[in-house]
Amino acid sequence: MADRKIVIAGTGSGVGKTTLTIGLMAALRNLGHQVQGFKCGPDYIDPTFHTAVTARSSRNLDSYMLSHDTVKEIYTRASHDADISIIEGVMGFYDGKNPKNNEGSTAEISMLLDAPVLLVVNCQSMARSAAAIVKGFQCMEPRARIVGVIANRVGSANHHRIVSEAIEQECGIPVLGYLLRDDQLSMPERHLGLVPSIERGELQPFFDSLSTLISSTVDVQRIWELAESPQVELSEDSLRIFMPVDSLPQPQVTIAVAKDAAFNFYYQENIELLEANGAKCIYFSPLAGEPLPAGVHGLYLGGGFPEEFADKLAADEAEHVRQSIREAISGGLPTLAECGGFMYLTDSIANTNGQTYPMLGLIPGTVRMQKKLAALGYREITGTEGNFLLGAADKAKGHEFHYSTFQPGVAADKQTDAQSHDSQSGSIKASNPQPEMALRHAYVTKGLRGTKPEGYLNEQGNLIAGYTHIHFASEPALAQRWVEQCKQYKQLKEH
Repeated sequence: MADRKIVIAGTGSGVGKTTLTIGLMAALRNLGHQVQGFKCGPDYIDPTFHTAVTARSSRNLDSYMLSHDTVKEIYTRASHDADISIIEGVMGFYDGKNPKNNEGSTAEISMLLDAPVLLVVNCQSMARSAAAIVKGFQCMEPRARIVGVIANRVGSANHHRIVSEAIEQECGIPVLGYLLRDDQLSMPERHLGLVPSIERGELQPFFDSLSTLISSTVDVQRIWELAESPQVELSEDSLRIFMPVDSLPQPQVTIAVAKDAAFNFYYQENIELLEANGAKCIYFSPLAGEPLPAGVHGLYLGGGFPEEFADKLAADEAEHVRQSIREAISGGLPTLAECGGFMYLTDSIANTNGQTYPMLGLIPGTVRMQKKLAALGYREITGTEGNFLLGAADKAKGHEFHYSTFQPGVAADKQTDAQSHDSQSGSIKASNPQPEMALRHAYVTKGLRGTKPEGYLNEQGNLIAGYTHIHFASEPALAQRWVEQCKQYKQLKEH
């Protein structure tokens, strides 16, 4: 049985993969097709573009964090009712976890799914040399099926013709279109306000312009034809970790999920695994002044951009929101806070302009924003004693990406009489500052630069927080453990 899918790969980062991807998605949508978007790797921003253009939740396909069977399951689950799947690559086609093999690369995803590949090449300031680049990508991994090329940043239609003749003669595959070197076509920078602007619809005119452009210079119909490929087959003995939507168990607990412009980074599979284990996920917006919903049995504070909205989150009129979360967590509510959510629960956030905003004060210490990247990369995660998600013998995988650093402070229950708690802001004030104390860490994480303790686990053991975004599908028992913890909390509250 045939499938229809295509991987949009690049020779490197910044060659125009996202521009082509969302333009092609928009063009296919305008032709009446149902388009399913995917992103190779752990990125949250590009899937947000995809979701806005296709009106379907885009998914991450990550062959480092997830098993090969799980990657296939996520793909088949999300694409089963779509007309075509567009899979945007990450970095260069062969760039991944290991420089010596294809692990975690776009190439590996393309081979796992037996998906044809469209290679985007930056042809600025070259002609016949473009053929040498394409030829090298073809020879590097013969199992990868590069079926066509898009010539990006060409100077003119004639430049495109020259490049096409060279590539088609030397490489035996067609050049299916081009994009001119035009500054107006540059993707908006991935600045911290990007996701909110997408959600407000401010980029819709840009998406429409890309659709028109792609339709005029790219052979969309030929790409549609080349996308036909074998259906992805799941092995009979592979462990299925997701359930059909119509087979979900009756919810036994309710988990509140913060979802707005300040908190919006969640792997969709994390939510679905919670639901598969008996949780009902409901959404609320701290930024819109919505307090924690009553009667919930768990709380998920995801990543995002709390620093962009720190003034609103810290405002006096938002105290009822902060207090509702503060009281629930202090009362034992099983909570996971990742990156932005972790930042929100600290004493304060200090921006790059020197302004400091009080947050919830549940995690002793201050978050300081900086202009340079503080951490980036995959993480192998080992839990710690007392962590209800990941115990000391449990492991998972995730990703870390942030521009802030965390400076631990003195835990609230260790303060001296010289310190006072500001009930309005939730921040800790000290007349005689105490030296920082060692916090109880939630995880031990391993990356390219070694192993380090990470995150925060409170004394009660119900608050797990840290910078790392955990992909639950890397260790599905995570979701089961969280739901079980929520059940115990529910029973305590009912009795």
